Amino acid sequence: MDVISALAETKDASDYWTTLKRRLIKEEGSELPTNCRKLKMKAQDGKLRETDTLDTEGIFRLIESVPSPKAKPFKM
Repeated sequence: MDVISALAETKDASDYWTTLKRRLIKEEGSELPTNCRKLKMKAQDGKLRETDTLDTEGIFRLIESVPSPKAKPFKM
């Protein structure tokens, strides 16, 4: 969510990520969403919630998948 929030011009990063995961699997056959690991992390409400996490390679793949001018410096 942090990467999505920083790069995508969206009000709801969670919804954006859900839609992006579906598109990556169906249209591109990408394994990126499959490679996400669920880790329990503290949420804003103080509770531990399962959160999608990615390694460095996965984050770069995610950045490549977000169509945003903010992502261009990272892509280079």
